[in-house]
Amino acid sequence: MENVKWGVLGTANIARGCTIPGMKLAEHCELYAIAGRNKDKAEAFKEEFGFEKAYGSYDELIADPEVEAVYIPLPNNLHLKWVVAALENKKHVLCEKPLALNADEARKMYETAEKNGVYLMEAYAYLHSPYVESLLNDVKSGIIGDVDYIESAFITQGYKEDFRLHKELGGGAMYDLGCYCTTMILTLTGSKPEFVKAVAEFTDLGVDQNTSAIIRLENGVRASLNVGMILGADSNSRFDRLYVHGSKGCIRSDVEYNQQGEVSYRIITKDGETIRTINVPQNYSLESEQLNRCIRGDEKPLITPEFSVTNAELIDTVLKEIGF
Repeated sequence: MENVKWGVLGTANIARGCTIPGMKLAEHCELYAIAGRNKDKAEAFKEEFGFEKAYGSYDELIADPEVEAVYIPLPNNLHLKWVVAALENKKHVLCEKPLALNADEARKMYETAEKNGVYLMEAYAYLHSPYVESLLNDVKSGIIGDVDYIESAFITQGYKEDFRLHKELGGGAMYDLGCYCTTMILTLTGSKPEFVKAVAEFTDLGVDQNTSAIIRLENGVRASLNVGMILGADSNSRFDRLYVHGSKGCIRSDVEYNQQGEVSYRIITKDGETIRTINVPQNYSLESEQLNRCIRGDEKPLITPEFSVTNAELIDTVLKEIGF
């Protein structure tokens, strides 16, 4: 399979620390161009990671006919503008989560992708992990019986200064962290929500820093999520939890989202406890490889338009509930 020429639209920390290193590990992924609002910073990324070209504006990168696919790690409020611009220039797009600030934006993006004959995929790297595949297989196998309740939590430290602190930039715990919990719940249940109640604590800047929700899915499964940016600002720590209860047992996991290496979870039934250990590659390389295969015609995106729109609708409902 021929390499796919990638352009990275922005010099965000998630790009530097996670996605670009993943792209360097991915098969058939060529780091072709990097763009930033600051040309010097783009040049620094070019030297650090080995891009062929560096641009001082996003428009220049999107206009480059050699760029086949674009990765967008910009603040949430900029996704719609630059995703649509890239799609209209016939570029395939991998956009950081959450894809959109609401379901209407997500629909517009996918309609633009379809109109222009290119792929758009939301960047939930963890969903490409064999850890999640193993979890889903165990749930589907019936080893814990019929699932009736799922609990998911993702709590991080507070931020001293970050776009996530500002409402106008699409900040807040639900957008940044809650989207992980909602996508995990939707993935494990394969159902859509029909009832949602939520509460939140807000900062002085108007973003939710601590949000909890209860959800009932159409298939009868109940779920809860707890997300927050409330741990010590200097702690550099976090709390992740996943609990899946079934009629014959449960699954417990404290694995942090997007981990690599040997990760494990426990399956507990009346017959005893099983520890399932999975060797997980760098998740960000997996999502790049998957979209590369889609672009070359071998498969369809793992994270579908239908899934992303359903997830956006669920987040919309939670945000409406908390009065965001």
